[in-house]
Formats: sequence, C-alpha cells, structure tokens
Amino acid sequence: MQRHIVETADGSHSLFVPALDEHYHSTHGAVQESRHVFLEAGLRAMAARKQNIAILEIGLGTGLNALLTALAAAEWQLDIDYCAIEAFPLTAMEISSLNYAALIGGASAATYWEGIHNAAWEVETTIHPQFRLHKRAVTLQDFEMDADVDLIYFDAFAPEKQPEMWSPEIFARMYAMLRPGGMLVTYCAKGAVRRAMQAAGFVVERIAGPPGKREMLRANKQA
Repeated sequence: MQRHIVETADGSHSLFVPALDEHYHSTHGAVQESRHVFLEAGLRAMAARKQNIAILEIGLGTGLNALLTALAAAEWQLDIDYCAIEAFPLTAMEISSLNYAALIGGASAATYWEGIHNAAWEVETTIHPQFRLHKRAVTLQDFEMDADVDLIYFDAFAPEKQPEMWSPEIFARMYAMLRPGGMLVTYCAKGAVRRAMQAAGFVVERIAGPPGKREMLRANKQA
C-alpha cells in the first residue's frame, strides 16, 4: 500500500493513501483527534468504572493511539492490556519519519514510541509496567480473540473507503468480543453506522466530535 506522510493542522503527522484518497487521521489534527475520540471519549470514560482495562484497537496504523494510551496508563495510574490488529503494517522508514514522540515531548514518549514499534508481532510485550502490548498482523475478519475486552478503539478507514469494515456483521463480531458493560468508540457518526451498531445489540450515543467534526459515536454493551 503506497502511503505519503502529511502534516495535519495541529502540527502532527498523518499518512495519506492515494489509492483510497484517504488519510489515516483528521487533517484538522491527528494528535488532537486521537486524544478526543479514543482517550477522552473512550479510555477516560472506561477508567471512571475500572482501573484494569483490556483494549482492542482495530487498526494500529501509525501507533499514535497506542502511544497516547501508554502515556495515559502511567499518568492516570491504569493497568492496560492492549491488543492491536493491523493488516498493513508500516515500514521502518515510515515509522522513523513520524513526529509524534518529538511533538508530545518527554523521555517517556520517546521510550514508549520506540518500544511500541520495536515490539515483535504476535507476542505480548511489556512497554512499561502498566501497559502491555500485543500486535497482531491480521484482518478483523480473520482475527480470533484470546479473551474478551473492555474497550474497542475502532479506527478503520471511513465507510465510503472501506465499507466491508462497517457492516452489521462486523459490529456483531465486535459486540461479542466485549465484556458486559464494554464500550466501542469511533470517529464516525454516520446514520448507517449507528444503525449497524444498534442492529448488533449496541446502545449507541452521539457525542461531541473532535475539531472539524460535529459528532462521533460511542457504543455500549449493556452489563
């Protein structure tokens, strides 16, 4: 998959895929989008309920969400098991060109960033005592969970670019992966996506989106 590094409005990098005419993140700001959608709407909401949290990320991508979550685990005193799947892993050159660790700053960001991308695929790696990472090079359709999770970061390409990832069947698979009381968050707020989530059994709420986007979706599995 051909990809180009681009700079978004908050100074952080993203990747652009010409074949799909699609960016990995919002052009309004990659870091601020990830913090809003996945950290604040997802992880912080789950951390209000429990401190030991199992997360599944659909689309490791650049590793930005994993980096921010590793930092939050240390700062918020959480204990996180983080599984991330990725069908098209980045190259070493792409990884080395991304500016997240430098932009966020601090020794921890640089250390965790290096640890996330140096971690071997298909095995669990301790990035720091409160954050364990298991990277899986697989599609969601072929992925088999080892254990249920509390929170899903759903960060697939947009529905019009990757429609097979936004079907009721896909959401039913993710619903089954969540523990009772679990949660799924995504940047997307399309009506068809909300209806697909509801068809799978989720209770769905529209909440404020990140800069440049009015709304996003948070879906809950009832306890």
